[in-house]
Amino acid sequence: MPRHTGKAWTAQQLDTRYQSSFGRAAGYLPKNRAALDAWLEGFSRDVHEKRARNTIVRRRSVDDLARLIERDGIIRMYVSLMIDDANEQHPDAKHRVNDVPDLLDHLDCIVTSTPEYHPKGDPDRNFFPLSSLFVYMMMTEPGYAVFRDQGFNKALLGILREWCAHLDSPDSQDVINRADGWLSPAAWKELELDQFRIDSTPHGGFPSYNAFFHRELKDDKQRPIDTNEHVVVSANDGKVVRIRRNVQRTDEFWAKGQRYSLSDMLDGSDLTDSFIGGDVFQSFLSGGDYHRWHAPVTGTVLSARVVEALMFTELEGVDEPNAGTQSQVYGASVNTRGLVFIECPAPIGIVCVMPMGMTEISSVTLTVRPGDHVTKGQQLGYFSYGGSSLCLIFQKGAIGEFCVPDNPGSMEDGAPIKVNAKIAVTAGHKCAER
Repeated sequence: MPRHTGKAWTAQQLDTRYQSSFGRAAGYLPKNRAALDAWLEGFSRDVHEKRARNTIVRRRSVDDLARLIERDGIIRMYVSLMIDDANEQHPDAKHRVNDVPDLLDHLDCIVTSTPEYHPKGDPDRNFFPLSSLFVYMMMTEPGYAVFRDQGFNKALLGILREWCAHLDSPDSQDVINRADGWLSPAAWKELELDQFRIDSTPHGGFPSYNAFFHRELKDDKQRPIDTNEHVVVSANDGKVVRIRRNVQRTDEFWAKGQRYSLSDMLDGSDLTDSFIGGDVFQSFLSGGDYHRWHAPVTGTVLSARVVEALMFTELEGVDEPNAGTQSQVYGASVNTRGLVFIECPAPIGIVCVMPMGMTEISSVTLTVRPGDHVTKGQQLGYFSYGGSSLCLIFQKGAIGEFCVPDNPGSMEDGAPIKVNAKIAVTAGHKCAER
C-alpha cells in the first residue's frame, strides 16, 4: 500500500493501514475500524458541545503546546497538514478535529478524563483516548514527522504528565467501583482480580485510577519464583515480541527485519560495548496485564535511570500484518525507557532490564537505586496507565537457551509469559533440565 501523499486512501487501503497500526496490533484500538470512527465522532461531538457551552478549561500543559505551535512555524505547518490529511479520510464525519484550536480543545478534555470500564463487546469500550485521537493523524507523512520532533514531543510529554497527575489523584477514583466500574463482576472476571491485593471497601482500597492500574499481587503464590540458580525468569507478564541473538552495537533499527541497535537502546551507556554479540528478549504488556516488573536475576544494581524520549511514534510506511511488532522493536531505540543494569555472578554477568513506556502516559517509575542488592523476583518498578513493553538485554555467552519460542508474527501471536516464570537458562544448561 502506498504511503499517504495528500490524497485520500481507498477504504481498503485505510483498513489495511489501520489494522497494521501499533495501537490496533497491540489491542488498544478496536478490531472494527467503524467502532473507532463512531467513538471518535462521539468524542468530538462532546468536545464541541462543551466548547459551545464555554465549559472547556485550558490546561497549563495544553497551553504550552499552543504557544509552541504558534511560535514554531514548522511545527504549526506539520500539525495543520496532518489534521487536514487525516480528515481527507473521513470527509463525511459530522464531528472531528477540524483545526489546531480544535485539537487543543480535544486535548484539554482528555487531560481531565478517566478511563471507564466497559465489558468486551460494548461499543463504548475504549481505554486509550489519545491513541484513538492520534491514530489517523499518525498515518500521514506530516504526522510521522511531527511526532518525532523533539520540541513537539516535549510539549506532548507535559500533557501526558498532567494527565498522569489527574490519574494519580482522588479525582480519578470514581471509576474504581463495584457496580459498573473496574471492580464490577465483569471486570473482576476479565482482569482476574482474585490475584490482586484488593480490600472490601467500595473503591477496593485504591486512592486513584493509577493505583488500581499498577495494583499489587495478593501474595508470592500468584507468581511463584523459579529459584533454580541456572534459570532466568520473566520480568513481567505479557507476550513475547521478539528474541534476537548476536545483536550489534549499531544497526538500522528503522529498517524491516526487527533489528536492535544497542548504542541507541542503551542511550550511549559506558556499558554498551559489553553487550555486543549478546541477546535481546522483548515482551509486550497489554492494558489488562499486571504492570509491575521484577528482577529476572539476583545481583547488584549498578545503575538505574529513566531516559525521556518519544511516546507516540511508529515505524514509517509499514503495512504488514506484523507491523505493530516491528514498531515495538523500533520503539526500543527511540521511546521513553528505563535502564536498570544488574551485575550478577558468572556466567550471567551484567543484565539490563529496559522497561519501555509507549503511547498514553508512557510513565516508567523505578523503585530501586544504584547499589541495591536485588534477588530474583524482587520488584524493580512499575508502569502507570498506558502501553508498555520490556526488553531484557544479556551479554554474549550468558544465555544457553531461551525456553519460550520466538514470535515470528504479530504481537497477538506471541507466547504468553508470567512474572517469575522460566524464560531462559544460563550457558551450559538446557531448558529441559530438572
